[in-house]
Amino acid sequence: MNPTKKVAFYTLGCKLNFSETSTIARSFKDEGFARVDFNEEADIYVINTCSVTENADKRFKTIVKQAQKVNPEAFVAAVGCYAQLKPEELADVDGVDLVLGATEKFKITDYLNDLTKNDFGEVHSCEIEEADFYVGSYSIGDRTRAFLKVQDGCDYKCTYCTIPLARGISRSDTMDNVLKNAREISEKNIKEIVLTGVNIGDYGKGEFGNKRHEHTFLDLVTELDKVEGIERLRISSIEPNLLKNETIELVSKSRAFVPHFHVPLQSGSNDILKKMKRRYMRELYVDRVSKIKEVMPHACIGVDVIVGFPGETEERFLETYNFLNELDISYLHVFTYSERDNTEAAAMDGVVPKNVRSKRSKMLRGLSAKKRRAFYEAQIGTTRTVLFEGENKEGYIHGFTENYVKVKAPWNPELVNTLHTVELTKIDEDGLVRFNFVHSNNTVKAI
Repeated sequence: MNPTKKVAFYTLGCKLNFSETSTIARSFKDEGFARVDFNEEADIYVINTCSVTENADKRFKTIVKQAQKVNPEAFVAAVGCYAQLKPEELADVDGVDLVLGATEKFKITDYLNDLTKNDFGEVHSCEIEEADFYVGSYSIGDRTRAFLKVQDGCDYKCTYCTIPLARGISRSDTMDNVLKNAREISEKNIKEIVLTGVNIGDYGKGEFGNKRHEHTFLDLVTELDKVEGIERLRISSIEPNLLKNETIELVSKSRAFVPHFHVPLQSGSNDILKKMKRRYMRELYVDRVSKIKEVMPHACIGVDVIVGFPGETEERFLETYNFLNELDISYLHVFTYSERDNTEAAAMDGVVPKNVRSKRSKMLRGLSAKKRRAFYEAQIGTTRTVLFEGENKEGYIHGFTENYVKVKAPWNPELVNTLHTVELTKIDEDGLVRFNFVHSNNTVKAI
């Protein structure tokens, strides 16, 4: 291909999508393309889509228009979950030239000819049953951290979720390949690796193309903790029923794994959890939080929660609100329920009006702010390690402690991608934490 061609990427959705976008980008680089920012003129724009919420669906059209505004003649390709679920719908969007499904996206350069715009969007999308093989990926666009994909797909049948339809059955990377990728990342001077997947606690299933577990998630974290050169390892979202005591214990004593867990709850009402076909009740969730706090009192615990699910009466919503209010957690990711085609929940009775969903979402976001503030306040006066990031935001540099407290200091480029021991001192007016640097038992103020 012509080495002067330029490609730009836009990623919607989760950390897993970001890791896969990076892998797809490397395939373009291998073909001689130069990568540019999405707001720059490119010959081809690739949009990695998400289908978890209705909002992600709607944003796709806006992003296509954004690309066309920069270069009306550019070739536009859509890949990812939404592209697998509704390829024809995406192909009908004005300006879209190519739509690739779950297995085709990793071979995107094979579908490119002369990049001439098509009169109609061309679709190459497999039946999801064919998405039964594993493609490893990791992101290295950020100098500070990398997202390392270890697992894909899901065998769970949650009644609100389209991910099994978009990504196929649960399958895992081989242990050897995960460790190889981790070493490659560490060699690039990236300080932190975030493990990602659709259902990472199910790691080991389908590792060699069969349905049994060759390894467990505990095996994986045990081996990763031994990889030299990795300063930090962080577990992304993990189901409460798959987060075992042994894993929590390992993290508490680990060399590299940090005390930060993100554990989906979705509802604090057992009635709603049953309707969702989740694989636990709220009592198990309490047990997981209690275990984490028992061995790591300073650990950060994030929670996913869905509001407005069918059948969520005011009483059941308050069950969730009060449950979360009393739980020793650190922040919430709040999702407003939206009906997804081909899911059981879309046909359920007890539909919650959208204005009520919005009100409940606002209440839980307020609770999240309160929880985060309380968690930050509990960390004031403690000594932590901060990894500083690379962006100058209005004269400040930001970073995260190992237990996910976001800190700020006046911009200093020498701090980028470095780890420092600090004492957390106060919470600023914007909710971020100020600190003092700590050197050899002496405290030196941040400049």
